[in-house]
Amino acid sequence: MSATGRLVIAVTGASAPHYADRLLEVLRDRDEIETHLVVSHGARRTLALELDTTVAAFSSRADVVHHPDDLAAPISSGSFATLGMVIVPCSMKTLGLVAAGIGGDLVSRAADVSLKERRRLVLAVRETPLSLIHLRNMTAVTEAGATVMPPVPAFYQRPRTLADVIDQTTGRILEQFGIAHELYTPWDGASRPRPEEKETAP
Repeated sequence: MSATGRLVIAVTGASAPHYADRLLEVLRDRDEIETHLVVSHGARRTLALELDTTVAAFSSRADVVHHPDDLAAPISSGSFATLGMVIVPCSMKTLGLVAAGIGGDLVSRAADVSLKERRRLVLAVRETPLSLIHLRNMTAVTEAGATVMPPVPAFYQRPRTLADVIDQTTGRILEQFGIAHELYTPWDGASRPRPEEKETAP
């Protein structure tokens, strides 16, 4: 498997594991992408509360699953080539660990590896409002090379369902790694009406 075929996906205890769930679903049948999943201890509770699912069921669509305490996992080493890593959702605790360079668990260690190897690291941070500590940590990881990407919905898409909102953010995450998708239509200017809004000829 080449570096361009491996993607590390980490899920932490912040709200909205729905984004990671959809990401795994989209990539499940993509033979060219090998997903390496880490579900933090905090995320286990969130999965039960928000998706009414277990870690085993949630993880079943990943190609490789790593225990969050296994610092000997291949993704903890820079010699294990990957396309990069996305933490979705990313809790403020995990953001702080990454910003401080503390690889105390597999999620923060794998993120540190992505930074030191100059690979793509995307943090889908989930918190509001933001404190000054949060903002400074976001600045620190950005300066280190990460991309801070809060899952903020785009309403120019005119989403009709929650699934539409989730798909738009999921698509934006895939774009960060150069992975093609058809989850939403990119913005191409304000002058083009939606198909159902086109005037009907008299």
